[in-house]
Amino acid sequence: MTFYRRRLPHIYEADRPVFLTWRLHGSLPSNRAFPTDSGNSGRAFAAMDRLLDEARTGPFHLRLPAVADMIAEAIQYNADVLGHYLLHAFVVMPNHVHMLAAPAVALPKLTKSLKGITAKRANAMLASTGSPFWQEESFDRLVRDEREFERIRKYIEQNPVRAGLAAEAHQYRWSSAGRATGGSPADQGVRPT
Repeated sequence: MTFYRRRLPHIYEADRPVFLTWRLHGSLPSNRAFPTDSGNSGRAFAAMDRLLDEARTGPFHLRLPAVADMIAEAIQYNADVLGHYLLHAFVVMPNHVHMLAAPAVALPKLTKSLKGITAKRANAMLASTGSPFWQEESFDRLVRDEREFERIRKYIEQNPVRAGLAAEAHQYRWSSAGRATGGSPADQGVRPT
């Protein structure tokens, strides 16, 4: 088991599932403070995620289909081609990303690789090269057991439903639930396979 600390503590273990969340730079109000001690990390995460899902201001670059597609494809590429992790579930929301994966590389390398390439590509797509795209810090939680694994997988895939972006999880094309079924019927024949 490896431990490192930035603003938040990070604990990971190779091949053991971890729940990751990262968000767009500036997507939360700068005046909003969250507890940083490990005793409140679950409550802080829940409060942050609720704010992100209910946000009406801030950047929403991930609402753009081309940007969301690129990020979803990068998540798959880093799993399938680079072998950085075994991907269990993911969702690209309008201002943040959730992922459940078992790392095959060190967690800092995994996040740096994925966030780095997607930030570079998104900034090029948005004509904002050089601007911060992702918030520097990410949230992660080591999955303790099979019950927690299933709860997190469902939480990730149901996030678009809770946020009012889809009636059913499989209808949201920027998630593992949507990709497993080919996405929304409205997307059929539109999105390349």
